[in-house]
Amino acid sequence: MVLPIGDDNRDRRTTPIVNYLLIGLNLFVFIYYQHWGHDLRFTYAYAAVPGEILTGQDIVTRSGLQVTPIPVFLTLFTSMFLHGGIGHIAGNMLFLFVFGDNVEDAMGHLKYLFFYLLCGMLAGLSHVFTVAILGDNPFTPSLGASGAISAVLAAYVRLFPGKRVFLWIFLFIVPVPAFVAVGVWFAFQVVDGLGMLGGQQSDGIAYAAHIGGFVFGLLLTRMFAGRYRARRGY
Repeated sequence: MVLPIGDDNRDRRTTPIVNYLLIGLNLFVFIYYQHWGHDLRFTYAYAAVPGEILTGQDIVTRSGLQVTPIPVFLTLFTSMFLHGGIGHIAGNMLFLFVFGDNVEDAMGHLKYLFFYLLCGMLAGLSHVFTVAILGDNPFTPSLGASGAISAVLAAYVRLFPGKRVFLWIFLFIVPVPAFVAVGVWFAFQVVDGLGMLGGQQSDGIAYAAHIGGFVFGLLLTRMFAGRYRARRGY
């Protein structure tokens, strides 16, 4: 087991209120609306379904897809706040807690919020378009904050490549540079995602959204944190 459990925050200047709000909102939706992940009707109604995004039409199936009470394109937004289970949301919120605060500090509160939401939706579109390109099942719902968090990781490693990140590796806590911690994570996404970059998910994970979110995060970091990078020399 390899998990990030913290990082060196001595140079952080602001309280990451947006990051805390995002974590709180994800937890609230999971507990109150999804009933700890057991309300599949609500979950399937607001998850992003590639077939719906590609056609612009709501799709209802006997296998579980529900009536979507909002325009289907908005599910690219709502799906970012849905999770499939306790393990899913716990892992995502841990990564967001460890890495999001410093990125928010670099970008500023409002820019960080826009960056998170924009990259999350672009990550969702990456998943949708690879479903179409590879001919995978377009009726498999996609949900989770992973795409947006992948963009946060990309911004973190671009802004703070040498910052110490503390990894829990079995019984040990090991400090490593950010580019190592995030690089290992991204390598796993690429390796695990080979052959399943579209909607076909391995163990319920849409790797195309992870990879797409990371790539868009790299591309957009300078736009959202240019002044910080110029001042700090990253």
